[in-house]
Order: sequence, then structure tokens, then C-alpha cells
Amino acid sequence: MTLAGIDMAWITASHPTAIAFGELQNDQLTLIAIQPDLLGLSCIQNALESAPDLRGVAIDAPTIITNQYGARACERELARCYGGRKAGCHPTNRDRYPEADSVALSDWLAHRRHEHACQQATKWQIECYPHPALIEIFQLAERHLYKKGPVPARQQGQIELAQRLKSLAQSPKLALIVAGEWSHHFSAEYIQSLRGRSLKQNEDVLDAIICLYIAGLFARSEPGQLFGSVDLGYIYVPQCHCESRQ
Repeated sequence: MTLAGIDMAWITASHPTAIAFGELQNDQLTLIAIQPDLLGLSCIQNALESAPDLRGVAIDAPTIITNQYGARACERELARCYGGRKAGCHPTNRDRYPEADSVALSDWLAHRRHEHACQQATKWQIECYPHPALIEIFQLAERHLYKKGPVPARQQGQIELAQRLKSLAQSPKLALIVAGEWSHHFSAEYIQSLRGRSLKQNEDVLDAIICLYIAGLFARSEPGQLFGSVDLGYIYVPQCHCESRQ
């Protein structure tokens, strides 16, 4: 089946979104396409529509927002579990994001029969969050740092993250296979050459690949936890160690 992972910008018209597509066969997830630098909701929708037999989508952005102020219940629940490990998330509400692009995309997917967080459905969607997912997938003590700080620190953070993702090729849970066409995104030499917008673009691509891997784990019914509810907003976090223990 075809899956997609979306690292979605808050305001898609002015900030780029990245999508990673993969093909899931048994215990192997093969990265088949990457579409970075998508601007505007229609571009994201067109990219998803172009994927043949798209079954599952994992989105790093709030897909359901019902509260007017403060944080969603799922965000508070997740913070109680992961806040001490520096992996809580920012509060989301309708006052701050009255017409969130991510909610519009989720509704668009729902109209195309992608049900929320339903593994038994023919087509589904889930909201995810890479930071706690990485903690569980790699059994980290706390959040892996790769998004903030001076350029050398961000480069090193991406290099270490890329090395971890590459190690999933040997995962006993779900092997992540990356063809040569996309391997440069994981190359230390390539990442060290990046600055500014190009460094941010590679970060977005890696985030989209993480979302894709989360989608693969969900599709395989690997252990996971749903913080919150489908009615009021939720975040899905896998609860399995995926690295090879060899």
C-alpha cells in the first residue's frame, strides 16, 4: 500500500511543506518519492492526489481543533508524558489558528474517505508528532535536538538524525529502505554543505520521512498510544523500539 508522511507548515502559502511517499510491503517500507517545497494547500492536495492508491497519511500538524483557547486536551496529555523529556508541543486553539490549513487538509482527506486513526479502515489519516515518536522508536532519554541553534549545531543534529533513520534499514519491526535517488538527504557531507533555506528544506524532508515511518508503524498495527480523542483532537505516538538490537 502507498503511504504518505507530511511535515506541514502552519501557513502553507508562505512556508514550504514536505511530503514523503512510501510503499509498504509486509515488514518493509520503501521510500518512493519526496516532494519538498510545496507552497499552498492546493499544491499539497495535488501531490496527494497524484499518489496511486494512497491508503494512509500521517500529518505533523493539528488536524482537529475544537477548543477556542489554551491547549488541546491531547497536547496536555502528551506534555504530562513527554514534557519532562523536552518533547511537549505548542498549544493549539481556534483563537490562535482560526482557519488552520492543516484542519482544512484533514477535512479534505476525510471527504475522500480517509478516516481518523482507524487501522481497520480502507483509507485513514493520523496526526503525529516526530519528537516523542523519535524518543520511542530509538529509546532516547529526551528529545533529539536538530531544529534550533547555530548552523553547525543544526547540521550535526541532522547528521545524527539521518544516521538513526538509516539504521532502520535493519529494523526488526519495520525496515526503512531508501533508494540511491534520495540517499543524499542522509549524507553527512551533503548536510554539512547546507545553509539557510537549503538546511531548513532538508530538515523538512527528514521530518516528512519520520512521519512516513510513523504511518508505516500504524499501518502494521505496531504498539502505539492515542493521546486525546478523535472527537476533540488527538496525537498518535508509536510505542515500540524499532532499532536493531544486534
